[in-house]
Amino acid sequence: MIRKKLRAVSLAILLIASGTMISGLKAASNGVAHHVSPQIANPPSPKKAEEQFKNIQVLKGIPAEQLLPTMQFVASSLGVTCEYCHVKNAFEKDEKETKKTARKMMEMMFTINQENFNGRRDVTCYSCHRGNAKPVAIPAVMTDDSAMAAAMPHGAPAETKASESKANNAKEAAGPTPEQLLDKYVQAVGGSAAIDKVTSRVMKGTIEFGGQSVPIDIYAKDPDMRISFTHMPGGESITAFNGHEGWLGTPGHPPHFMQGSEIDAASIDADLHLATHLKRMFTKMAVEGTERIGDHDAYVLLGERDVKPPIRLYFDEKSGLLLRLVRYGETALGWLPTQIDYADYRNTNGVEVPYRWTLARPNGRFTIQLSELQQNVPVDDAKFAKPAPPEGPAK
Repeated sequence: MIRKKLRAVSLAILLIASGTMISGLKAASNGVAHHVSPQIANPPSPKKAEEQFKNIQVLKGIPAEQLLPTMQFVASSLGVTCEYCHVKNAFEKDEKETKKTARKMMEMMFTINQENFNGRRDVTCYSCHRGNAKPVAIPAVMTDDSAMAAAMPHGAPAETKASESKANNAKEAAGPTPEQLLDKYVQAVGGSAAIDKVTSRVMKGTIEFGGQSVPIDIYAKDPDMRISFTHMPGGESITAFNGHEGWLGTPGHPPHFMQGSEIDAASIDADLHLATHLKRMFTKMAVEGTERIGDHDAYVLLGERDVKPPIRLYFDEKSGLLLRLVRYGETALGWLPTQIDYADYRNTNGVEVPYRWTLARPNGRFTIQLSELQQNVPVDDAKFAKPAPPEGPAK
């Protein structure tokens, strides 16, 4: 039982890597664009999947950093765990028929998209499986008198969703522009002058998941540094980003250094000035209409980015505050969504900050509730020092 609880906590800590400090959206300044997309000088050439992992057959040529997120995409789409296809502690073996079937299904999916959708990933594992290991081929009967909904899932590609939003054109035309939504958001937070004054944020609270509650401490400092300490029963778990590199540390294991979409997510979360950086981050913006979030109507803004997946922002129609953010991690098969919902806004030093946020992914969710928050307090840069890499070759 204890071992199961520790595994559950470890899952939550892994989730924190891409969402703990999204409250940094409410912080400061008119900084420059490199804060949003930090780069490492002279980065090494990325390895391909077959150069780092054994027995890669269908996914040859993809970046090695995308292989594990791609496997997570498959597991989430089918509602299974790794052992459904893989031999435990020997993932390279081909002893299970489900692994052989998965390869055939991926090849079929690639062919369908290439021959019918100009190579776009319009069809993915989730298109047919919808969380089931075996796709359902027969339509289900209606179980109540409510009308069937034909809502587009949040993970749909932007070019696909665009065709579905045409019915809302009349409402969109009468609503605010993307620029007006972002300007109203900045004013709702407290205005540029108040935002510019925030240079650090220190938070204490709890992280709740699976009926458990664990203490957490979070530190953020300009420029683009963020670290969280989750106090697990077996020791501290750490999620950190120093402005260029990120890592996760769990008790008894060497640090895991972030790659690819993890770095993208961490850089967004660590940016204390993101509220005023959003316009610079997006190459194209569009208002997609409105959606109901809890008791609030929200405008949905899609922000497209160069090379990287888009981001969806949900702003309260009345207050202008951010209620939800959805971002996507890149994999070889499709996008993995991460949804963060914000609540319990409180005014702190003239800036509205959410004291509660819930991060959800296909494979889990957690909620962080703050009990204490301080701004503009000293935070030593040494707190964000990168740990030594593990000895020996990477596995």
